[in-house]
Amino acid sequence: MPARSTEWPAEAAALAQDLHEHLRLTDRNWHALKTDADRRAAELLTGALLQLLKGGSNADACALTEQGLRWLKRELKDPGCPHR
Repeated sequence: MPARSTEWPAEAAALAQDLHEHLRLTDRNWHALKTDADRRAAELLTGALLQLLKGGSNADACALTEQGLRWLKRELKDPGCPHR
């Protein structure tokens, strides 16, 4: 696969990273947000955007996008916590 030669605005990756940090689920908000399909989709889609902006693989960007779309279409649901 040929290397990408897209030139992005200088601040694009930093802005996308900041957005991703604000949208991602963490250990502090996981239980409150894990079933929010829109929030899960947003986290995955910003991750895909970061892959593009930082020169990551197209396959990874596509996988994150496809997973995000499945959350948007309500095809995915949080399976819940495993039994201990």
